[in-house]
Amino acid sequence: MTASAPVHGTWEPRPAARWEDAFLSGNGRHGALVFGDPHAERVVVTHHTLVRPGGRDPRPPQLAGDLPGLQDRLLAGDTRAAEDFTDGRPLQWVQPFHPAFQVRLARPGDGGQDYRRDVDFTTGVVTTTCAGWAARVFVSRADDVIVQHVTGPGLSLGIDLDPGLPGAPARLGIGRGAVLTPEGALLSLRIRYPDGDRACTGVTQVTVTGGTTALVPPGVRIEGARSVLLLTRVHRHTGELDVVAEGRVLRDLPTEYDELLDRHTALHRTAYERVTLDLAADPAERALPGYELLTRPRSAALLERLFAAGRYHLLSSSGLFPPRLTGLWTGDWNTAWSGAFTNDANLNLQTASAAAAALPEVTEALANLVHRQLPDWRDNARAIFGTRGAVAPAHTDGESGHSYHYSREYPLHLWTAGADWLLKPLVDHAETHGTRDPRTAAALAEVALFYEDFLTRTDENGHLVVVPSYSPENRPANASWGTINAAMDLSAARHALRTAAAYHPGADADRWNALADRLPPHRVNEDGALAEWAWPGLTDSYDHRHLSHLYGVWPLDEITPYDSPELAAAAHRALELRGAENDSAHGHLHHALVAARLRDADRVAHALGQVLDGDFFHASLMSAHYPKRDVYNADAAHTLPAVLIEMLVQSTPDRLVLLPALPAAYPEGALRGVRTRFGAELDLTWTRDGATAVIRPGRTHRVELRTSSGAASLHLVAGEDHVITLRTW
Repeated sequence: MTASAPVHGTWEPRPAARWEDAFLSGNGRHGALVFGDPHAERVVVTHHTLVRPGGRDPRPPQLAGDLPGLQDRLLAGDTRAAEDFTDGRPLQWVQPFHPAFQVRLARPGDGGQDYRRDVDFTTGVVTTTCAGWAARVFVSRADDVIVQHVTGPGLSLGIDLDPGLPGAPARLGIGRGAVLTPEGALLSLRIRYPDGDRACTGVTQVTVTGGTTALVPPGVRIEGARSVLLLTRVHRHTGELDVVAEGRVLRDLPTEYDELLDRHTALHRTAYERVTLDLAADPAERALPGYELLTRPRSAALLERLFAAGRYHLLSSSGLFPPRLTGLWTGDWNTAWSGAFTNDANLNLQTASAAAAALPEVTEALANLVHRQLPDWRDNARAIFGTRGAVAPAHTDGESGHSYHYSREYPLHLWTAGADWLLKPLVDHAETHGTRDPRTAAALAEVALFYEDFLTRTDENGHLVVVPSYSPENRPANASWGTINAAMDLSAARHALRTAAAYHPGADADRWNALADRLPPHRVNEDGALAEWAWPGLTDSYDHRHLSHLYGVWPLDEITPYDSPELAAAAHRALELRGAENDSAHGHLHHALVAARLRDADRVAHALGQVLDGDFFHASLMSAHYPKRDVYNADAAHTLPAVLIEMLVQSTPDRLVLLPALPAAYPEGALRGVRTRFGAELDLTWTRDGATAVIRPGRTHRVELRTSSGAASLHLVAGEDHVITLRTW
């Protein structure tokens, strides 16, 4: 280990010129993008509920009556049968996520000496300092408000709320308000969407210490102040928001910055500091600004900082909802792919570290989304498949859980594995903490009921057939997208049925386990690879960004090198043959997660290298979807911590795997505070000479230990630390 510690923040020597480089703060509801310009500061305000209404038809397609005919055609060999299994609607995206407005602070120029812009991951505070002037911004978890605090001698500031952000529709209805108050001023901005009564309104309470405050439309002008405190909230609503009442609520909050910060950090710091990663990086590199560190893609200091930033951004974007494709942030109304929650890989990858990285806040945010939308999932099952139970959509805006985003090329309404994937982190959380949420148990039962009604067709061997079936977002080389027995669908059905059975012992469990037993095995193709479609005659398409067919390897434990070595070898061959297609970040990191489960350190290192070398990260340390920082997207930022944990520690309820896939580039380090699915906290340190794991069990349990040396049995006793020393690994 080096003498210095990893850095829990990042900094820049200049303001952000692009919103993508703005430093981020958030509390899982409100978000803030801070540019840090000392003379023309902009803080873009976002909120998870801000989606633009449009001319969509949010009903799931009413197709259940035609389903038996589709199944007949597919089973008879009509490989294109599913292409016309729609209700004729064109592809329609979910309601797009958008920013609210920007808080603008205009200040006279002073040359900009000694400028620095920081974000502290342990507190969520973004700080800008310049020539004796300082501005601090954070989003309070305790009070659900964006806090801005500006200090300096004789402050002169112009403050207003500005809706003029890139891509803003021309027909927005804008209403502004500014009134003086005993504390300073109350500013408001209403943005009404075209063609409806929906709107969002932001309210900012301005508290001024010293100096004078005057109305200068559309905002206020402050002269000679010692400090200025701004508290901002935004609401999405119908009709009109009572701005005066909201102002009273804001005035009732503490007026001292330090008190507001203490209330917030009691929640944020506790969560952030639970898990840390030290890769024994060079102290000089740890001190570098982010933009310079990003030019050293193989630096251990960069990977340390990206791990820290990934946990920080994931925590900050999780609360009311889990992270969107852009986390909780965007500075443009034209958000790529609607800034949706995309459930067929992206959301799942972003939340992959929640249990192991000790972020139950992320799991709870995901649970909020799942349980709020479960009634819509029931509608999907009835309308499309004519069944009981629940089917999750591939895309959602957070308001509707209906499946209405689909097309001939993306028959996402036929995808049945989504509910299992979305519930998997909730099950992992239950295993980690030793408790079961009755809401999760009820949702699992609904998914099992769907499979009971849906799995009615059989093949010539008596196995159940998943028909129609879809492997996101790929198609066989010799067939269309909607087909039969996608490997992901088989794994998801088996896992959902057996997990539901474990949660509901008795007659239901017997019935669901028996149904799982009747599903067909995976198929190994002529290349020796796990086939993406288990139906005979369907050939694989290898060059694709998604790795849906390896769902049984990760995130499930269905295929492992320990319990099913032949299938694991076939899965590894499938991974070797998989191309990167369009170099999407999620594809590379999904590849790394699967490779880590298969104990392939070289392949993990290669996949990480594709992202680190590909210029995927902005100066904010938020990521992009494509190389060269093309398309703002949280997949890489939020998924990277999961990859780094999986290459060091893996667990199931009955197994611990240490150092399964450590790349040679990181010969020493420490991972502290990671959680296991058998209820223990674990610290792992390693050097070139060996490794030590300290296990702190929360419950008494016997688990199998797996290392490069083989297998051993561990008897763990609740409350008693257990130390494991590995001489070679």
